[in-house]
Amino acid sequence: MSPSAIAVHVDATHFVVVLSDGRTLRVPFSSFPRLLAASPVQRGKVRISSSGQGLHWDELDEDISVKGLLRVQRD
Repeated sequence: MSPSAIAVHVDATHFVVVLSDGRTLRVPFSSFPRLLAASPVQRGKVRISSSGQGLHWDELDEDISVKGLLRVQRD
């Protein structure tokens, strides 16, 4: 089973996802054009899906899967 997101934090240039298996992913906003163009307030309004398998920014209509983030981190 894939790890799930249990927490997400936002700073000025990245979002940080804490996974259920203990890993932490630090992802630059520059990897996602909508997030890069968004205001700091909009970036901060992120929620974890009920399954823990995705992140969603309602105002930005942006969805990012944990699986996709893990795939990018490996490459």
